[in-house]
Amino acid sequence: MWRAAQVFRLATLVYAVSYQVASVSNYTRPTLSWAVVALMVVWSGLAAVGLSRHAAARRWLVAADQVVVVALMASTRLVSDQDWYSTHQTLPTTLWATNAVISAAILGGPWLGVVSGAAVSVVSALVRGQIDLDLWRDATAPVLISVGLALGLAANTARRSHAQLERAARLTAAAEERERLGREVHDGVLQVLAYVRRRGAEIGGPTAELATLAGEQEVALRELISEQATPVLGGGDVDLSPLLRGEASTTVSVSAPAVPVLMARERATQVAAVVRTALSNVALHAGPGAKAYVLLEDIGEEVIVSVRDDGIGFAPGRLAEAESEGRMGVSRSILGRVADLGGTATLENTPGEGVEWEIRVRKQASGKG
Repeated sequence: MWRAAQVFRLATLVYAVSYQVASVSNYTRPTLSWAVVALMVVWSGLAAVGLSRHAAARRWLVAADQVVVVALMASTRLVSDQDWYSTHQTLPTTLWATNAVISAAILGGPWLGVVSGAAVSVVSALVRGQIDLDLWRDATAPVLISVGLALGLAANTARRSHAQLERAARLTAAAEERERLGREVHDGVLQVLAYVRRRGAEIGGPTAELATLAGEQEVALRELISEQATPVLGGGDVDLSPLLRGEASTTVSVSAPAVPVLMARERATQVAAVVRTALSNVALHAGPGAKAYVLLEDIGEEVIVSVRDDGIGFAPGRLAEAESEGRMGVSRSILGRVADLGGTATLENTPGEGVEWEIRVRKQASGKG
């Protein structure tokens, strides 16, 4: 907008010089009038370069622009008599004076644009000695004030759009970098942890504890990668589907709607953590060769996530026994998280046939729709 304004400044300067050529014969001091026009040309060049290239100096240049325009308009009385200036435009024509209004509007928005337009209009009327007539019947004031208002609103809109574009570019670059790091981690560390977990469970004995620790770290690392890669869509909402699809593997199948399932970011992260814990339990306790199936359903204000496996299940009373031993994965990571979200988690266990969790959670916190 600053560069476009300087193009307009150049066009109005050409018009002002043409007006001077046509009117100089009517001035009482033609030599002085040319000196004033030369000053207008010099200032136009300085302002055009400074406003289009030096953002740090724009505030001072815009303030100086107002002063220069007022001074040049007042100089009309020095180069012409009353009969002339009372019935004609001021020496730096009203059209060229519009540049001060445009600069103020771009810098400070609609309010500063309106103030500048009103000030230039008043000065024009005072210089011509026609304040009563000009302010209420002439089009100068309405035009200048309208220009200040319209360009001020446009400038504010452009600034907001530019800020949003920069933010989107930063988010895109950050997401691409996270995806690259996630791929590298997945290709290296996660595969090693998965191999240690699998081989440790197969060997048994003292290595079983190592397998358990490797499995826990694998889950934690997958959770970190998924959280960092969560796409923010607007208003703080994210699509839950990619978070769950990130858990898919040769032993985990994930089914989710084709359209985005939007949830508050924090709630979606917690639901994904619950699913990861359930899948970790499948990997550690469902037995070799067990497969897990994750189903996401969008039912309006709530989502239902089902995590089912075809493993060996567990004996009745095993959960209470594990909790008494200090192993709090189910009670804290699943039931605790779901309770904090105000949802419900239902567990169905069939020894020899597997386990199924059904988790129901609202998309938004209570009171937010």
